Amino acid sequence: MPSSAGEPLPENSRLIFIADPARTERESKPTPNSIRTTKYSILSFIPRNLFEQFRRVAYIYFLLLALLNQIPQLTVFGRETAFVPLGVVLFATAVKDAYEDYRRHRSDKTENNRSASVLSTSSRSFVSVPWKHVRAGDIVRVVANESIPCDLALLSTSDPTGAVFVQTINLDGESNLKTRYALQETLHRDPEYWLEYGQEPAAIRCEMPNLNIYGFRANIEIDDRKLPLGPNNILLRGCEIKNTEWAVGVAVYTGMETKVMLNNSGASSKRSRLETPDEPRDPHASRHDGRALHHRRHLYWRLAPSEP
Repeated sequence: MPSSAGEPLPENSRLIFIADPARTERESKPTPNSIRTTKYSILSFIPRNLFEQFRRVAYIYFLLLALLNQIPQLTVFGRETAFVPLGVVLFATAVKDAYEDYRRHRSDKTENNRSASVLSTSSRSFVSVPWKHVRAGDIVRVVANESIPCDLALLSTSDPTGAVFVQTINLDGESNLKTRYALQETLHRDPEYWLEYGQEPAAIRCEMPNLNIYGFRANIEIDDRKLPLGPNNILLRGCEIKNTEWAVGVAVYTGMETKVMLNNSGASSKRSRLETPDEPRDPHASRHDGRALHHRRHLYWRLAPSEP
């Protein structure tokens, strides 16, 4: 099923050379395929954690009381003990935040070291590599019930019609299967074909990374022709292949530039409802904005570490 041509690509579009990740990195400078959802580093933990904690008005209030207690005329109890209750609360909260961030770090490490099947230019066969080593321009093979390691532009599938069924519950919470298609011009070409394409490799010119999970604009340049690619021709990271033996695609967006990661708002600070009053709802808010908020909440809970 061919995709619609859509609008023309902007001038700052990205060029992905199929089966040539080295040239893609030189010309387009995509990000690595490793992800990071942690909030802190070793150096930033103390200042950032204290900043987030003192965003609570109650903490500032008790700090001011402790400081006023240092003035002899206003001293009510021991000067040194005035900071003990607040210090205990700050320390306990910091320990909790550090543990939660450590669990996010472990989750990131597990995700980055999952196995992907990538076409090797040296052995001319698919080899297993960690997700974090997948590069834009690599040809990746995904089998049934396997998660997609990055955003892939479809080249071929095991289905004679070029269809592949995708479960996007990890992306948008919808359990029904969606159908994606490979172009007929690339469907019957073996993966090794792209390694022998010629001096000038085939290329995909696509829009720059963005968080629109329902849109994709690109052209594949092959045999002196430009064929349009659309949202029906892309497999997004985190989705799973279903009812299809295998699918082969070229990595176009990797790591933090994939749509699922661009929609991930990160780990938010936990605060009570009294500290975060509900904002008045805008009656003119669009349905698209509501769906985007739902997806971001779903992605946060999906990427956050599970309870032990």
